[in-house]
Amino acid sequence: MSFSYLQRGEGEDLVFLHGYLASKESFYPQISYFSRFYRVTALDFPGMGEAEPLTAPWSVGDYAAWTKEALGSLGIVRPRVIAHSFGGRVAVKLLAEDAFSRAVLTGCAGIVRRRTFAYHVRVFCYRFVRTFAPDFAEKRFGSKEYRTLSPVMRESYKKIVNEDLRETAAKITAPVLFLHGERDREVPLSSIRIYLEKISGSRLKLLENCGHFPFLDDPLAFDLAAEEFLRCQTQSNC
Repeated sequence: MSFSYLQRGEGEDLVFLHGYLASKESFYPQISYFSRFYRVTALDFPGMGEAEPLTAPWSVGDYAAWTKEALGSLGIVRPRVIAHSFGGRVAVKLLAEDAFSRAVLTGCAGIVRRRTFAYHVRVFCYRFVRTFAPDFAEKRFGSKEYRTLSPVMRESYKKIVNEDLRETAAKITAPVLFLHGERDREVPLSSIRIYLEKISGSRLKLLENCGHFPFLDDPLAFDLAAEEFLRCQTQSNC
């Protein structure tokens, strides 16, 4: 199995899973910090970073299966994990399979919000226009992020964003900390509270003056909070 990754440090394993269209380097400050205590491994998801492009649309489950295989090929079993946004989706899938021993999730996506009337009108218009002007429909109705994607990645994106993970999250038994930027506009706090309701014993720490990338907005506060949680050995003393 060939894939793009970096590995630094020695000791127990800590894995980093990056956000959508990002790369393993997005966690560079954390890789530098945590490699003093752990053997740190950061992966590039297929279709992103320096990884090979996708040849078919992947779902969150496909990415989770790939991640499990990639870590297995490196001899990494039940590591700790720090995951951001889309990486959080993948982590939730794998946590439900007991693949991680402890997790810090930041800007964690995966809860599909209730569709508004305006959303349904927009979808109807998009589908109608697509029947006679597909290129215009993609440019006019797709998000900025969506418009940058290749056709295969667009289909993958649709699979990813339309999968709700709240019932998957209910299967998680490992300790989970949500480190969430109080100014995050990509993933609302209401979504994180749904995760908290579903994952028994999970907890939340809000990081002030931080947005969707709190590990970059305030690396020191993020690293210290994550380190304290990751070093805990039992739920009761954390």
